[in-house]
Amino acid sequence: MQKLTPSLWFNDNAEEAMNYYVSIFRNSEVLNVSRYGEAGPGSEGSVLVVSFRLAGLEFVALNGGPHFTPNPSVSFFVGCESARELDDLWASLSEGGSVLMDLGEYPFSEKYGWVQDRFGFTWQLILTGEPQSIAPALMFVGDQHGRAEEAMKTYTSVFENASIGHVERWGAGQLLPEGSVMHASFTLSDQPFMAMDSGLDHDFTFNEAISFTIDCKSQDEVDYFWDKLIEGGGEPSQCGWLKDKFGLSWQVVPAVLIELLRDEDLEKTGRVMQAMLQMAKIDIAMLQAAHEGQ
Repeated sequence: MQKLTPSLWFNDNAEEAMNYYVSIFRNSEVLNVSRYGEAGPGSEGSVLVVSFRLAGLEFVALNGGPHFTPNPSVSFFVGCESARELDDLWASLSEGGSVLMDLGEYPFSEKYGWVQDRFGFTWQLILTGEPQSIAPALMFVGDQHGRAEEAMKTYTSVFENASIGHVERWGAGQLLPEGSVMHASFTLSDQPFMAMDSGLDHDFTFNEAISFTIDCKSQDEVDYFWDKLIEGGGEPSQCGWLKDKFGLSWQVVPAVLIELLRDEDLEKTGRVMQAMLQMAKIDIAMLQAAHEGQ
């Protein structure tokens, strides 16, 4: 199972977005749709969480309300095998959206563009000549500008099968401060990520609209990732959510929680949901007790 899963926050259209994305990306499918039971907190039968796969990468999306809006601080870097494939994706994603960087030729690629789709999420499309792939891309702006390299070192120290790949830096006299990260690649749990610094005047930074869910097999794993990602100035939140010292959001989630919430007995899933809502870090024993009505 994928260790790290991008989680997308929606108001009430997670299912609509999922179906749209699955229809335009290759190697894509709907995996699961979970709905609220009688205990809520959403209206009974409405969508709570959906999971789906795009270009081989698993995503989850949740209807959490109007509290958070996505922005380009986290985007998705899409490698395309052919110009035709890229053009088709660009046409679909830009419909009802907005262009952040025009589609065209750049020094680093013969074809590239950055677009925000109609749901507010952003995609960087680039011609690679390789089968379609997607990697999350982190942009460190505002108070976090200049911390991309520090963040990569922190994250690769926390996760197994992790390493920093190519790092390209800004030079003297270029657009941004010398030595800051122009573009870098790294892996966490064998999954590709990208990072960059931007000291331009942006009115956004990381928020909960895009977080990363960590699939944990045990309470020991939950404790480990929770403590490591809080370390150095992070902030705990509710229901397994936290922000690390760079402001990036994570969900530290035991696999058993998903299993309990998929129980066909809505009374049991309601008790699990209510127990989870009272937690910061997830306690597996307490979830199991709630499921059994203890």
